[in-house]
Amino acid sequence: MKRKNNEKNGARNNGRQRGFTLIEIMVVVVILGILAALVVPSIMERPDLARQVRAKQDVRTLTNAINMYRLDHFDYPSGLQDLVSGNYLDKLPKDPWNRDYQYRSPGSHGRFDIYSYGMDGLEGGSGLDRDVGNWNLDG
Repeated sequence: MKRKNNEKNGARNNGRQRGFTLIEIMVVVVILGILAALVVPSIMERPDLARQVRAKQDVRTLTNAINMYRLDHFDYPSGLQDLVSGNYLDKLPKDPWNRDYQYRSPGSHGRFDIYSYGMDGLEGGSGLDRDVGNWNLDG
């Protein structure tokens, strides 16, 4: 007897398709829209911060290569291209904004300055437009 009820219920459930109603799907879409509206603005700012971090890392790499050059040649390179021709770097990196890094020896902030003009491409600036140089890597 129990067997007939189970078979009967099973047959009845197999005949129906189970799924989400239109209302349930709409509620989920609205919730996802609200979450996207809250999360996307904070994510959109991150690429600019990532470019700043990459510029700082590039400046550190260039600073290390310049210091290695000085150890071998007892003087600072006359230009960044000397680092490539002397095999201290495979190639000169571009800054994250696709501009060349600047090099000055003697520098204004130390024995040499290696820096990027930041997002705006102009000297100085604040925030994301701030210059990224070997004198301000920790700030």
